Amino acid sequence: MIRKMISGSVLLFVSFLSLSAQKPVKKEILLDKVQATDSYIREVRGYLHEHPELSGKEFETARFIQDEVTKWGLPVTKVRGTGFYVVLDTEKPGKTIGLRADIDALPIKECPENLKQPKKWISKNEGVSHACGHDGHVAILLGAVKILNELKSQLRGKIVFIFEEGEETGSGIDAMVEALEPLQLDAVYGNHLKSNIPTGELFIREGAIMAGTGTVAFDVIGRGGHASRPDLSINPVFAAANILTGISIAWNNQRDITKTVTLGITQIEGGEVSNVIPNSAFIGGTLRFFDKEEVEKCFVLFRKVSENIAQAHNCSVKFHDNMGVYLTPVVNDTALTRFTRNAIKEIYPGRIVSDEKYIWYAAESFTKYSRLAPTVFVFPGVKNEALGSGAEHHNDRFDLDEDALQYALGAMVQFAVSYLL
Repeated sequence: MIRKMISGSVLLFVSFLSLSAQKPVKKEILLDKVQATDSYIREVRGYLHEHPELSGKEFETARFIQDEVTKWGLPVTKVRGTGFYVVLDTEKPGKTIGLRADIDALPIKECPENLKQPKKWISKNEGVSHACGHDGHVAILLGAVKILNELKSQLRGKIVFIFEEGEETGSGIDAMVEALEPLQLDAVYGNHLKSNIPTGELFIREGAIMAGTGTVAFDVIGRGGHASRPDLSINPVFAAANILTGISIAWNNQRDITKTVTLGITQIEGGEVSNVIPNSAFIGGTLRFFDKEEVEKCFVLFRKVSENIAQAHNCSVKFHDNMGVYLTPVVNDTALTRFTRNAIKEIYPGRIVSDEKYIWYAAESFTKYSRLAPTVFVFPGVKNEALGSGAEHHNDRFDLDEDALQYALGAMVQFAVSYLL
């Protein structure tokens, strides 16, 4: 028994020494691997850009990615819909991290030119395009899979590569978060290529860096009839127009002006022909915010003004079930962000920026990963005036400077190898 105890103690001590002897991956080696992978991620990005698929319908995209990772002998775990994740297990005890990319495109017909010249890659799927950079996100994450798999013997713990369905519509995030919960992640890292940051710069900042979003969706209900006798009908179109006027006035006079909440009304729909008064009119849009308490007050204001003005026109209002806060802001964990900044400085000194002008009023489903673990979201820049990249996201002229991909890849891999020491 004593011999067994001594033997066991020796094994534990040897194992401890083995773990303690784990050396960090030299930055020169990592940068060489990033450079060697650069042509691969450009090729991947080009293929995906030519073959975009809408949210929830990324069947060929998912198949392409899965084929790539299975070449490297890694298992694929499918989640409901087209999302899935891939686990790289070093078979040594340690932390578990998530690295995430979104895989969907947008229903936007692509312009063949960017801000200056013809684009290198053009969508072959009419009316659908990668006008937000998700093709680049997938390419970056596949590059990270390739490099980290090659470095497996020098790492410990597990890496979960997350390929999320339908970020633009939110169709895949809840299923993904639920599927990942049993894995007990210690941290989740993501990135979003950003069009107003110069290529080679990486925006890394603590706190809120992307806005939350709320949905505006309601019907103004009247009574239809012949346009020649509006007095015999109750016209919801006039009521809807007055509601929007009333909302805009209340917005300027009844909100806390020190807490920004943007009002983005994008839809007002009522009637199909010129000589028929419709039964109802629809109003839709979004609110963007950083203060959840303030946006909740804004929704109360929205409902009160809408109901009162509708009543003045003998109409009623029916709010849709999705009216309200949809996504909270993306908030970078302070400790994890500082760790990330310090790690990435090692390979890209002088390239990290934190200017608040790069805080983004767009929303992102990445915020929901914070339910699982501390999160950090990095913005690699893709703006290159000489090339013509820099058009706004969700714009038909949006384009990437592919030179930016290597910096995004290097940052992601450096985060992973540093965190898993």
